[in-house]
Amino acid sequence: MNQVKKVYTPTLIEALILTILIIGMISVSIIRFSAAPHIPILLSIFLLIIFGFIKKVPFKILEDGMVKGAQSGLAAIFLFFLIGLLIATWMISGTIPTLVYSGFQIATVHFFYAIVFVVTAIVGIAIGSSLTTSATLGVAFIGIASALDASLAITAGAVVSGAFFGDKMSPLSDTANLASTIMKVDLFEHIRNMAWTTVPAFIISFIVYALLSPSVTNANLNKLESFQDGLRATHLVHWYSLLPVIILAIFAYKKVSAFITLAFNSLFAMILSFFHFHTTGKELFQIILNGYVSSTGNKAIDSLLTRGGLNSMMFTVSLVILALSMGGLTFTLGIIPVLLRSIDKALNKVGTVIMTAAFTAIGVNIFIGEQYLSIILPGETFQPSFARLGLANKNLGRVVEDAGTVVNPLVPWSVCGVFLTNVLGVNTLHYLPFAFFCLLSPILTILFGFTGKTLTYNKVNKMSA
Repeated sequence: MNQVKKVYTPTLIEALILTILIIGMISVSIIRFSAAPHIPILLSIFLLIIFGFIKKVPFKILEDGMVKGAQSGLAAIFLFFLIGLLIATWMISGTIPTLVYSGFQIATVHFFYAIVFVVTAIVGIAIGSSLTTSATLGVAFIGIASALDASLAITAGAVVSGAFFGDKMSPLSDTANLASTIMKVDLFEHIRNMAWTTVPAFIISFIVYALLSPSVTNANLNKLESFQDGLRATHLVHWYSLLPVIILAIFAYKKVSAFITLAFNSLFAMILSFFHFHTTGKELFQIILNGYVSSTGNKAIDSLLTRGGLNSMMFTVSLVILALSMGGLTFTLGIIPVLLRSIDKALNKVGTVIMTAAFTAIGVNIFIGEQYLSIILPGETFQPSFARLGLANKNLGRVVEDAGTVVNPLVPWSVCGVFLTNVLGVNTLHYLPFAFFCLLSPILTILFGFTGKTLTYNKVNKMSA
C-alpha cells in the first residue's frame, strides 16, 4: 500500500473528520443494521471519492489509487482460492474428518475444561474456522458441561479459547492468510512467528483450565459418541488420511512457499481420496468449485463437514478487494500519512509503536466489531512506522492477530461475540473472564514489544527499543 502515491495533503482536521465518518459509518452499519462489512466499506469509498472531487483531484488519479491498493492483495486472493481448494480436497481425502475424530478420542471427563480447550484447538486447526468449531463441537461440550453440573461460563471460555487458537494458527484460516498477505509475509513464516506469543498463551491457558476443572469420575458422553458415530458413518475416517498433514508439516519446516505447499497438498489429497471416495470427474470438479456437502443426516456433523471450494472464498476475496481499495484511496488523498505524522513523535520507540498498533486493533474490534478490519486497518496503517523503526513486517502481522483476531469474540456486539452468544447460550460477558487464551494474547504481544524479546528486525536500519 505504501507504493500508492499521495496527491493531496489534507489538514489534520479534515483527516480526523473523514476517519470518524468512515469508522462511524462502518460501525453503525455492522452493529445497528447487521450489514456485511462490504456495504459500508463501499459507501466509504464513495465518500472518499466525493472528498477527492471537492479537492479537485481527477477521478483517474483516484481510480489509480484504488487499483494500486487492490493490487497489493492479489497474492492473498490466489492463496484464498488455494485454501478453498485445500479444504475441499482435505474433506474428500478424509483428512479433516480424521483430525476431528482424533480430537474426540482424547475427550475425557477428567480435567474437563483443559480437555475442552485442547480438543477445540485441534479441531479449530483442522478446519480453520473458529465459528464452525464453536457451533458444532462447542455446543456438544456445553451439553456435557450441563450433565456434569460444570460451569457453563468456564466451558464456553475454554471453547472460545481453543477455537480461536485454531483459527489463528491454522494454515486454512482466513485470518492467518489475510494477515500474512497484508504484511507481505509467507504464510508459514507468519504462523511460526506467532508461536512466540501463542504457545506461551496456550500453555498458561491449559494449566489454568486444568486447575479449574471439576473432579468427576463419570458423565454422560453420549453427545461426543454421537459425533464419533456420525464421523464414522461418512466412511472418511482413515489412518492414511493424516498423510497430507505430515506433508504440510514437512513443507512448512523446509520453508517451501505457501502457494506451492497448498497446491501440492491439494493434489496429493485429491489422489488420496480415490482410495475411498469414489466419484466421477464431474462430481469432483463440483466439489472443488462449491465444496464438499455432507449428507449424513446428523445436522451437527453435516454443519461441520460441509465446507470448502473456490466459491467459499468469494466473501473474503471481495472484502479484501474493497478494503484495500479504500486503503489505496486513503493513501492517495493523504489521510493516513497525515494521521501518522500527527502521532509520529509518540511512535519513536519499538514498545510504543507495538502497543499503539495492538490498541488500534482492539479499538477496531470495539468500535466496528469486525474481525477482518481489525487486521486490515492497523496492518495498512502501521507498516510505515514499523519500517521506520527497522521492524520486520511479520512483527506487525503477529500484533494484529494477537490483538485483532482473538479479541473479536470478547466484544459483545462484535460479529463473533453475537454469534457465539447465540450458539453457545452463554452471554459474552459471562465467558469473557474465562477466555484465557484470548485475554493473554494481546498482553503477551505488548509485553514482548516492550522487552524486545522475540522481535525480528530488518537487516538495515535496526533500532533498539
